[in-house]
Amino acid sequence: MAKDPQKTAVTTELQVIPANALDIPMFQVLKEDGTVHKGAKLPKIEKDLALKMFSTMQFIRVLDERMIAAQRQGRISFYLSSLGEEAAAIGSAAALQFEDMIMGQYREQGALAFRGFTIEQFMNQLFSNAKDLGKGRQMPVHYGCAALNFMTISSPLGTQIPQATGYAFGQKQSGDKTCTLCYFGEGAASEGDFHAGLNMAAVFKVPVIFFCRNNGYAISTPAVEQFAGDGIAPRATGYGMKAIRVDGNDIFAVYAATQEARRLAVEENEPVLIEAMSYRMAGHSTSDDPTGYRTREEEEARRVREPMIRFRNWLVKKGWITEDEADAQYQAHKETVLAALKDAEKVPVPHVDEIINDVYDAPTDALKAQLEELKAHIKKYPDAYPKTSGGVQ
Repeated sequence: MAKDPQKTAVTTELQVIPANALDIPMFQVLKEDGTVHKGAKLPKIEKDLALKMFSTMQFIRVLDERMIAAQRQGRISFYLSSLGEEAAAIGSAAALQFEDMIMGQYREQGALAFRGFTIEQFMNQLFSNAKDLGKGRQMPVHYGCAALNFMTISSPLGTQIPQATGYAFGQKQSGDKTCTLCYFGEGAASEGDFHAGLNMAAVFKVPVIFFCRNNGYAISTPAVEQFAGDGIAPRATGYGMKAIRVDGNDIFAVYAATQEARRLAVEENEPVLIEAMSYRMAGHSTSDDPTGYRTREEEEARRVREPMIRFRNWLVKKGWITEDEADAQYQAHKETVLAALKDAEKVPVPHVDEIINDVYDAPTDALKAQLEELKAHIKKYPDAYPKTSGGVQ
């Protein structure tokens, strides 16, 4: 509850509050070698769920590596990798209920895959073909799936944060005991939308989890040049909101933190900010060359915190998977991804008429006129457009 100015404690001694009065610790369960910290409590998790999380992590790793290569080959236009951040997305998504809404930024393909987005759906979106759920209207990696309660990703940074607050307000009003989880990076936390979204969520007490992936860089700007405070988590207290700082490369810590955040959000209508500390092992995107702003030595030094090896080591020690089984599963994902890639790039682009559909209930006369102008333009310059664009040549 916000403080009543009339009830604020009074002091006759001038006090200057230290700039970093808060020093929030990072919650961790698994050490870098996959062993459990002494005294740490593993979250209750069944074997099948743990193996699903691991398989999803492997799949996303393969997808990212293969699609970066595809972009370099000119087969797709753009790609954003979640290399090194898979545990943050997958661990948090696993802790939700299916009915909870997820609003992503653009490194949450792991959360979407965990929900059930198929390899064919991934590929259709990346190639913007006629089978793409978004009908080819979005850049690659801007996924969305209403059937899986995953809101379509937008390119502008941070817009999903106030949207998540609004959606969660509706969930609270409905009384259906669901929440919204909103992902974003620490760079997006410098946008005005972050502050507006968090303030509104705290004031109206809505069931939303703000999940910040602090991967150290906002494209080329390191965190130390973005803010002087102790990261993102302490900002929650300024808005009267609870916060958790967690090791984003520890899938069990992320899972447990999100479970507790969901309990607070759904049962107590308390918005929660989770700051997951991680590291972006790849470039910002395929348009970025990280060697221009960080060294190879830095990258190699951070690889010891790699999330997939840590989780694999724990699973092997637990006896839930063998080294050979893990390797065979990884190879199977490779074959599946490559086969789906080859199939998707053969699918034609959406019909040109689709460009004006789904904007209004029925296309307006103005949109129909613009479509005819576009068809005439394509007919005039046929060599500049694909012949499968909808019978306009």
